[in-house]
Amino acid sequence: MNADDLRREVAAWLAAEWDPARPAKEWLAAVVEAGWAAPRWPREWFGRGLPDELGHVVEEEFRRVGAPGTGQDRHNLYAATVLTFGGDELKRRLIGPMLRDEVSMCLLYSEPDAGSDLAAVRTRADRDGDRWVVNGQKVWTSSAATADYGMLVARTNWDVPKHRGITFFLFPMKQAGVEVRPLRQITNEAHFNEVFLTDAVVPDMHRLGDVDRGWGVLQTALAYERSVMGDRARAGRDATGMAEMGDELVALAREVGRLDDPVVRQDLARMAALRLVNGWNNQRAKAEVEQGSSSSVMSLGKLAMSRLLHESARVRTSLAGSRAMLEGPDEPVGDEANFLAFNAYFTSIGGGTDQIQRTIIGERILGLPKEPEADRDLPFSEVRRG
Repeated sequence: MNADDLRREVAAWLAAEWDPARPAKEWLAAVVEAGWAAPRWPREWFGRGLPDELGHVVEEEFRRVGAPGTGQDRHNLYAATVLTFGGDELKRRLIGPMLRDEVSMCLLYSEPDAGSDLAAVRTRADRDGDRWVVNGQKVWTSSAATADYGMLVARTNWDVPKHRGITFFLFPMKQAGVEVRPLRQITNEAHFNEVFLTDAVVPDMHRLGDVDRGWGVLQTALAYERSVMGDRARAGRDATGMAEMGDELVALAREVGRLDDPVVRQDLARMAALRLVNGWNNQRAKAEVEQGSSSSVMSLGKLAMSRLLHESARVRTSLAGSRAMLEGPDEPVGDEANFLAFNAYFTSIGGGTDQIQRTIIGERILGLPKEPEADRDLPFSEVRRG
């Protein structure tokens, strides 16, 4: 099929099916059933088997009419990771519900002593027949209180170096032995949680990838996550969809009478340039990524997103002037400036800190010498703890 024929097919389907008033769940189910949710995936997994360039044609037609639901083969990191590494039984049971947004998910990666260095996780999973018993603590976990499943990295072998003894699981959250405690943020929200796991259980069929080979699975999952966050930066939104950039900042500059200020115009132009270059890097990364692999270029998009959000907050604060010292419903301009300035740090940490992204870019893209790791080749049981 060529692009023109596909475009006509998608347009005709949308003309017959799309209605903005249609219930979201019903609409998403129709998109999944038609194979448009993940058009690059095989038909047996709810796709159309299209090459990447034709997948973009589908997305363009959906965007043209403002219809959601497609592009999940690029943006649904949970379903994409399960498709790549899960067994057929697990895929048959969960990929459809994940695409239809019938399953709530979270990421059980970071720990109090394993944030920037995820390979240092100490949450342990011990095999017990056809299941694993999990004990440990995770932190900075979004959506943990409502999640049905969590993507869990756990230590399964303590006698090999740290990167080689990790296994990746799709962990059931609704069970005894899982305690979730919210963490209050500087913005007075509580998007993150601590999760305590005490003799919790995960079936072996929920393992993604081979035993002790979870580090590679994690790298692929992180690449999907960084791709999503980088795309959101290119679209001008932060990780929660709350920070409008671009046109909104231009409108604010006009409102406060500073649109002709050369410094303000330079700030706005700098942000536009960052978004444009980030878009190019996203395209470059996606051209390099094949199913089941990862791309270090994704770190450029993730870092660009963080930079854009901090820049947006800085420019907004400058435009607000003395009003930025105020907050609350009676001063919406200052309130928004304050919130965005604080919330920008959310993306400097989530999905891998800015410092980690710079290390990846330096080592894997620029070819700079690697940071020294004295414990890299030691059995993890011999690694010193602070």
